[in-house]
Amino acid sequence: MTLQAIAIESFEPDSGMKTLLPGAQFGDCFRVTVNDDALDARHAAERMFLRQPEWISALMKLRNIMVAPFGLKRPSHGKALTANSIGPFPVISETPQRLVAGFDDKHLDFRIIVDVIGSAPNRQVSATTLVKTNNLLGRVYLTIIMPFHRIIVPTMLRKI
Repeated sequence: MTLQAIAIESFEPDSGMKTLLPGAQFGDCFRVTVNDDALDARHAAERMFLRQPEWISALMKLRNIMVAPFGLKRPSHGKALTANSIGPFPVISETPQRLVAGFDDKHLDFRIIVDVIGSAPNRQVSATTLVKTNNLLGRVYLTIIMPFHRIIVPTMLRKI
């Protein structure tokens, strides 16, 4: 069996995305092309969260332990999928083409947006992250997690 590299593109979110989190100071977007006409935004997000490697789960557990003393929100369920959540994140809005998840906390507010556009064999799935920091703790936290974020999101997209 030959393994084929999956190309992940990285780019800045378009200006319209910022309306999903007014005041966001950070935003990035990663995109992958898939050959699946039946794939919608919810199923793409489910694949991202259900198929994530164990090292990502281990990092999230470590993150939860480390932020506990600061009173930051910790996901109440790991990979659970419900009508109102994707993995640990509450769903804010959803259409077949776009799922918006995330939450607001005292240190920062964030959104992850999963978009699905086009038709196979060039159907594109993108994962956009928007973050609005609310205080110094939020800015420090964002600085610390950013190197991990830039590895984790493309890895999760490859799992689609």
